[in-house]
Parts: sequence; C-alpha cells; structure tokens
Amino acid sequence: MWLKNMLKKSKKLGKSILAKVEIQNISNYGIWLLIDEKEFFMPFDEFSWFLKANIEQIYNVEFFHDKHLHWPDLESIKHPHLYPLKFL
Repeated sequence: MWLKNMLKKSKKLGKSILAKVEIQNISNYGIWLLIDEKEFFMPFDEFSWFLKANIEQIYNVEFFHDKHLHWPDLESIKHPHLYPLKFL
C-alpha cells in the first residue's frame, strides 16, 4: 500500500527543462546529433578531430548551459589552440 502511495506522489510534473544531446548516427561523412529535438550534422571535413576519435569518445558528450557541447575525452578539448571554434 505504501508503495502505491509513493508512486502517486512521485509522478512527473511537466516537461523537463534540461537540454539533452544524443548522438544519432556516425557515418563516413560525419556525426548526426539530436539536441532538444533539433537535428544537427557535423561533417568530418569541418570537424576533423573526430576522425581519430573512437566510438566511445564520440558518444561521451556533455551539454552545458543549453549551448556548449563538450567531449571530455578528445584531444581538441585538451589543446584547444590547435582547433578552431565551430558553431552549429
């Protein structure tokens, strides 16, 4: 009985305000991202540092402040002066 009452109290209230990022696909040409229900494509000819990344490194992506993508495992993050900033 107490579990039933707890489940009633813990119902989800409204839509989440947290932005989500999801890797949708990795092809020979680039990476498809889904960010808050909007799709973006990052071609390897513009984001070349992803060519040397493994799948695990690409999927380890974080999204900050509703505008910053961050791949903590990639070299571009460790040495940003070697890589130009890009805007999606």
